[in-house]
Amino acid sequence: MDPLTHLLTGATLARAGFNRKTALATATMTIAADIPDIDILAKFKGSAATLIEHRGITHTFIGIPVVAALAVGIVWLVDALWHRLRRKHGPRTLQARRWGLLYLFACVAGYSHILLDFVGNYGVRPFYPFSDRWYSWDIVFIIEPLMLAALLAALVLPSIFGAVDQEIGARQHGPRGRGAAIAALLFIVALWGVRDFQHQRALAALEAFEFQGVPSLRVAAYPYMVNPFRWAGVAETRTAYISTEVDSLRPEVDPGNNARTYYKPENTIITQAARNSALGRFYVQWARFPLVEAEHLAEPVAADLVRFADVRFLYPGERRRPLQAYVLLDSNLHVVSQGLESIRGRR
Repeated sequence: MDPLTHLLTGATLARAGFNRKTALATATMTIAADIPDIDILAKFKGSAATLIEHRGITHTFIGIPVVAALAVGIVWLVDALWHRLRRKHGPRTLQARRWGLLYLFACVAGYSHILLDFVGNYGVRPFYPFSDRWYSWDIVFIIEPLMLAALLAALVLPSIFGAVDQEIGARQHGPRGRGAAIAALLFIVALWGVRDFQHQRALAALEAFEFQGVPSLRVAAYPYMVNPFRWAGVAETRTAYISTEVDSLRPEVDPGNNARTYYKPENTIITQAARNSALGRFYVQWARFPLVEAEHLAEPVAADLVRFADVRFLYPGERRRPLQAYVLLDSNLHVVSQGLESIRGRR
């Protein structure tokens, strides 16, 4: 999911009770909840590396303890520098730092990152490098305003109510916000339950529907933002992928009559050469419904441009082609360049 949701989830988890065990729990869990995305640094190696290395080792069961240690190290360093600065202004009473416990809490927050990425449709590889298999629940859009609202409310409202309590002289027992944090987390679990139920209804509707009189080999449904009854469905037949909307409330397939068919291109020596590239091998392994299309370029020099797209991201009615990749081959079918998006722009 988006970085803000990860950060807010870490802070809310801390408020749910972890911050009552040791100082710096909230800061540690907030950082640890988003630190697996440190793999974004791969962008300095090029857009191909950005795609290949994203959600790699830092998003795995064996990688989380390592990046959790990094999060604790960052908190320790900042804390040490802050104490040194404050010491110049006289001694201060400090709450105990239990670093071993903070490391355990950082691991919990780190694993929450894998869970949040799992509920979307991009997927995670939690068993990498032992297994390259991708897992995804496909029930929540990359940005879910209802989740963000619940998390923000859990963090902000207790402070507002706390200010009111101070005005009337009410006593405070421990850090504020535990009840609100638990309520927000329970709301998110309930939201996932509703979305999962509607997701199953959307899949059932797709499986029962025949496209042009041809039964589907397999189907999938992907979420839209906010609306749990609207899904982007994909049905695969022997020769094509059909992208269509699904209303899971009725349920109804293609209610807007805007289904789009993507015919599977024939695999040629050109597309196979592109598939054998580093980016091509990764893409076809990661993609759920891969489209690999070749185009011959005559200028400025003869070359072949091979585009990779995944129909799960080609939502019906939208012209964008997110997460499209390309491989450019010379006349000898050697890779000239590769990366995200076509070098000639989106179509």
